[in-house]
Amino acid sequence: MATPRLPQLNAETPGILRRIVAPAPGIVHLGFGNFHRAHQAVYTDAAVAAQGGDWGIIGISSRSSAITDAMHAQDMLYTVVEISPEGSKFSTPRVHTDAFVAAQEPQRVVAAIGAETTRIVSLTVTENGYTYSPATGSLNVDDPDVQHDLANSPVPRTPIAQIVRGLQRRAQTHGKAVTVLSCDNLADNGHHTQRLVHEFASLLPAGEAAETVQWIDANVTFPSSMVDRIVPATTDHYRSLVAEQLGYEDQIPVPAEPFTMWILEDNFIAGRPAWEAAGAIFTDDVAAYEQLKVRLLNGTHSLIAYLGALSGAATIPDATGIDYIEAAARRVLRDEYLPSITVPAAVDVEAYEEQLFSRWRNSALGHRTSQVGSDGSVKLRQRIPIPALEMLDAGAMPHYLALTVASYLSCIAPLRGFDPGNHANEMQDPARETLQELAAGSGSGRDLAAKVLGERHLLGDELATRDDFIRRTGELIDIIHRQGPLAAANAAAESASLLPAQTRSIR
Repeated sequence: MATPRLPQLNAETPGILRRIVAPAPGIVHLGFGNFHRAHQAVYTDAAVAAQGGDWGIIGISSRSSAITDAMHAQDMLYTVVEISPEGSKFSTPRVHTDAFVAAQEPQRVVAAIGAETTRIVSLTVTENGYTYSPATGSLNVDDPDVQHDLANSPVPRTPIAQIVRGLQRRAQTHGKAVTVLSCDNLADNGHHTQRLVHEFASLLPAGEAAETVQWIDANVTFPSSMVDRIVPATTDHYRSLVAEQLGYEDQIPVPAEPFTMWILEDNFIAGRPAWEAAGAIFTDDVAAYEQLKVRLLNGTHSLIAYLGALSGAATIPDATGIDYIEAAARRVLRDEYLPSITVPAAVDVEAYEEQLFSRWRNSALGHRTSQVGSDGSVKLRQRIPIPALEMLDAGAMPHYLALTVASYLSCIAPLRGFDPGNHANEMQDPARETLQELAAGSGSGRDLAAKVLGERHLLGDELATRDDFIRRTGELIDIIHRQGPLAAANAAAESASLLPAQTRSIR
């Protein structure tokens, strides 16, 4: 006898909803992926429950219709599965009012951003979604999509162009102010987004450009924020868990760790939800929290992912459980990232470090090394140059930062004859093809590092001039290829141990 099919999650599913209908829309969110649904949506759901308000969210996916189709089939509902070794907790946010795909309906994106009811436009489009040059930080005007968007105003492809065209729609119709809120891992993400929006607008025809920039300056704010929650990809495991525990089918449950943090600058020109009711922190010192996260968490996380993938570890907990990887991670965090930041007064940095490793050991979550290691060509540009340059200027070699870059290149662009393994091969990266072409024409790690860092400026203009760092990165690539990642980590440890004590604590 066939097993009876469980009912699909929908608005009629009993016992799951804290409100009958979603609030009226007030937020348009670009980048409708798992992170948004486990982070901003959860905070907004709690804010509306606490203090109300028309803060429903219109979710816009970039290209894929998988989530938007499932959301419509499930009455705009999904399950957040909070995963820990102690067990699972489940919740069902009720804040999304609509969802669609930008690539299929670009004019609808402009209309949604331009709508009078929209008071916040938020983004989780990943670093790569901002179409900027990692080397300069400016808008990448050579990008084909940017060129398309400058020439085809009704059908923008990139988030920056979508925002500008939506803001123009507002200026030409009702003229109401709006906030653009970046929630991506970009240094000073509010001002970074503001600069890219200005750069795009300034490239429009002269009269149009001046009018658009003037209106934006007077009517749009760009607060900075820092977001933090580990959110793995959805798999059949989580679908089965929801079915077994809750008795319904959900095609798009979102797994997430228990920990969550949101730090924001309170600069919302058209109002905002009461996110503090869910634990969000509003502060004038977002930058300090951002540095803490981007370097200590994200930077260290990258090293764990790349060394883990090269060592055959499928998940971050597996990688963190390898002694030499944990040791390398602690060294890069303490000795090379930490000296480059100013720790917020409210943060106990030793407790923060232990909390990070506890999160990374969450075996129930199983965050994959291939997911964490993806898009390194953009991510590492945010994490490595400043701490590396500070150490180099102080006369010290950042061996573990060089190891991070060497491990990344070994995963994404291995030299001929070296197989980095399945987990490295699964990593996605916009520069993979270019880097692999450079690797194919390189006879050694030193040669590859010189081409990638020195000639192509992968980590920016300043680090491209530091021959000693480039040479050290190349040496570690060669060690990885000839002897393996353990040998490279040991080489970094041996060299770092020779540094004078004062060079290990720059600030």
